[in-house]
Amino acid sequence: MDVIVYGLVNSMTLALMAVGFSFVFGISQISNFAHGAFYVLGSFIAWGFYSVLGLPYPLVVLFTIISNGLLGAFLFWVVIYRLRGQPILEVIASFSAGIAILEFFRWVGGTGYFFNLPTFFSGSIDIGDVTIDYQRLAICAVAILSVGFLTVFIHHTKIGLACRGMAQDEETALCFGIDSDQVAMISMAIGAALVAVATITITPIGFISIDEGYQVIILSLAVCVVGGLESIFGVMVASLILGFSQTIVTTYIASNLLMIVPLLAILIVLAIKPSGLFGKFKELEERV
Repeated sequence: MDVIVYGLVNSMTLALMAVGFSFVFGISQISNFAHGAFYVLGSFIAWGFYSVLGLPYPLVVLFTIISNGLLGAFLFWVVIYRLRGQPILEVIASFSAGIAILEFFRWVGGTGYFFNLPTFFSGSIDIGDVTIDYQRLAICAVAILSVGFLTVFIHHTKIGLACRGMAQDEETALCFGIDSDQVAMISMAIGAALVAVATITITPIGFISIDEGYQVIILSLAVCVVGGLESIFGVMVASLILGFSQTIVTTYIASNLLMIVPLLAILIVLAIKPSGLFGKFKELEERV
């Protein structure tokens, strides 16, 4: 029962971390390697609104999501926009920007256990013989709601349909008057907003850690590679696979092998099926 309950919580945690990264790549083909930095950035923005400015927590959540989204759009226009169509340079630029953000927080002394966020709910509940706190249940609920939001947004809004058009065929979308740069900017903003939702939900069970930014991008990349970089459904399936695998490994083998699981999963999937379980990119033999 421990493995089932905490495996599910771990899986939803991974899904919440990775869904924004997958959305950005699926819509605009941008590999946003600053994703982990925006996770930490969202934590410090929320901490500043709550601990420094003393705002009510519902406003903290709202302002953090909006602020992170605007900063994601800013990163696109300042850095990524000039490199559009050059995937390697986009990766280098976003990764460099991410490291700069993380190391800036380290430089200004953004470390310590007092950098934390409050939980949504206090208390716990018994599931069978396993006691689990309400915050971890909130992680599961928010992960499902985030995926549901993306599904509704993509299929039932004008902007979402424009995003789908760009994802399916950029040249045809341009012929219909859809601005690819604006759509890419919107995808970056939504991706940054989603990772802000993730950090507001996940961070309360620990504390704000700069090194968490590096782990988040590794875990997000592992989930997206296994599931398929552009597939939201693949993200959910891959999160379940990796989440339960990590839980089983830490429970029955050794806890220090936790990060080996996603890295090993990346190597295996790239060797066997580079497009991922539900990816739509052509395999090498098909392209040739």
